[in-house]
Amino acid sequence: MSQIALVRQPSSLLDDGIVDHIEKVAVDLPRAQEQWRGYVDALQAHGWKTIEVDPADDCPDSVFVEDTVVMFRNVAVISRPGADSRKPEVDGTRRALQALGCPIAEIQAPGTLDGGDVLKVGDTVYVGRGGRTNAEGVAQLRRILAPLGGTVVAVPVTKVLHLKTAVTALPDGTVIGYPEFVDQPSLFGRFLPVPEPHGTAVVCLSDSELLISASAPKTAALLRDLGYGVTEVEISEYEKLEGCPTCLSVRVRAL
Repeated sequence: MSQIALVRQPSSLLDDGIVDHIEKVAVDLPRAQEQWRGYVDALQAHGWKTIEVDPADDCPDSVFVEDTVVMFRNVAVISRPGADSRKPEVDGTRRALQALGCPIAEIQAPGTLDGGDVLKVGDTVYVGRGGRTNAEGVAQLRRILAPLGGTVVAVPVTKVLHLKTAVTALPDGTVIGYPEFVDQPSLFGRFLPVPEPHGTAVVCLSDSELLISASAPKTAALLRDLGYGVTEVEISEYEKLEGCPTCLSVRVRAL
């Protein structure tokens, strides 16, 4: 199994990033750059090789590289972001994945799909049907992944920006989420509530190691009590833009 993470440096226009569900607060760009470096360092410290996608400085939200692609096994499904200002972001991601030799599929108009709306739990692929991902985008992803053994399950997302703002999954398949953010917890096989809004998003670094925002210390303690190693990273500047730890990288595991 490969351990490659695609990352993208923050745009100098980061403060102009889109905010849909929270109040707009000014972003401190130098601090954001420092936090991005700390995030990348944490990935590398756990054995992940990081590859920088070509910068997209004209796109304020381009640091959230996860939204540009869905990885399923070794296949890269290039997304079609729901926000028009983000559509150019996919070009650099496509080039990076082509260079890695990944087979490429793409979401086509009129479909829209953000990678942050896609949560994989084994061969089950939960897709948030919300503000950025439309029904046609869900349908196209279902058609692309079915021959590869993926089962797409569409779930409503009305309370937050992306599905993975509300829920992510632990290595054992348990879905974790902040209850006030989750439309229908019963759609997930095993659901574990977490005590903090910023505790919903974990990056699985391995079967036993997790990455989480430093803004969720109670959730970090809960996960440690379940036997996981937990690395906390400061990403407060990205949380001002509805970002979370999963947004800042694309994990490529099946090359």
